[in-house]
Amino acid sequence: MSQKKIHPTAIIDPSAELADDIEIGPYSIIGKKVKIDSGNTIHSHVVINGPSHIGKDNVFYQYGSIGEAPQDKKYKGEDTLLIIGDRNIIREFTTLNRGTAQDRGGTTLGDDNLIMAYVHIAHDCMLGNDIILANNTALAGHVTIHDHTILGGFSLIHQFCTIGSYVFTAMNSVISKDVPPYLMISGHMASPHGLNTEGLKRHGFSSATIKSIRKAYKALYRSNLTVDDAATEISELTTHCAELQLMTDFLDQHVNRGIIR
Repeated sequence: MSQKKIHPTAIIDPSAELADDIEIGPYSIIGKKVKIDSGNTIHSHVVINGPSHIGKDNVFYQYGSIGEAPQDKKYKGEDTLLIIGDRNIIREFTTLNRGTAQDRGGTTLGDDNLIMAYVHIAHDCMLGNDIILANNTALAGHVTIHDHTILGGFSLIHQFCTIGSYVFTAMNSVISKDVPPYLMISGHMASPHGLNTEGLKRHGFSSATIKSIRKAYKALYRSNLTVDDAATEISELTTHCAELQLMTDFLDQHVNRGIIR
């Protein structure tokens, strides 16, 4: 069995539960009620506080603040949670806060995500899998981001927004409404600029599927239809394109603040 590689300057709370094959670098601090599974590498000067549960094979670069209390005046010291999945890369100066008792009680990060330097993920955010958050992206509280989405550098996301799968945002995008799947957006405030066609191709979407998704985009953004009428038209297209179910489900269930138009 592999042995822990813990630098002698690291500080580990006795209550922390650490797998046998993790590495912890100089001056890092692992606090109370932290659970870290196998294969994790924690570089120097990282602070991980709890309650936090961290899965397998993640890499934490220097100066990250992981599992700290939420930046919310309602927070009164409750044992809320941060959950991180497997194989995430979390770069320098990232802040990842725990949840609040008033909402989900936890912040979650799924698997295979790349979180670049200086990113802030606030309390009660829920992120899926295979997401890229470029440098200086900031998520306010209660944000949901679905799988395979890329947020460009300095993107700002308003609290309670939901961003669908396969979305791409340009740098400096300011998002204050929900973003349906497959879109490419930019601006302050952000607006749609077509489909994330290159992203769809990279994920193996066929030309026929992309053509059907483009029809759905036109129904939603180029046909002067209401959102409800566009959703009905898109629902009919799912008969020939199962991938559009993501969009119909989003429009039916995940619109918290209205969608960008």
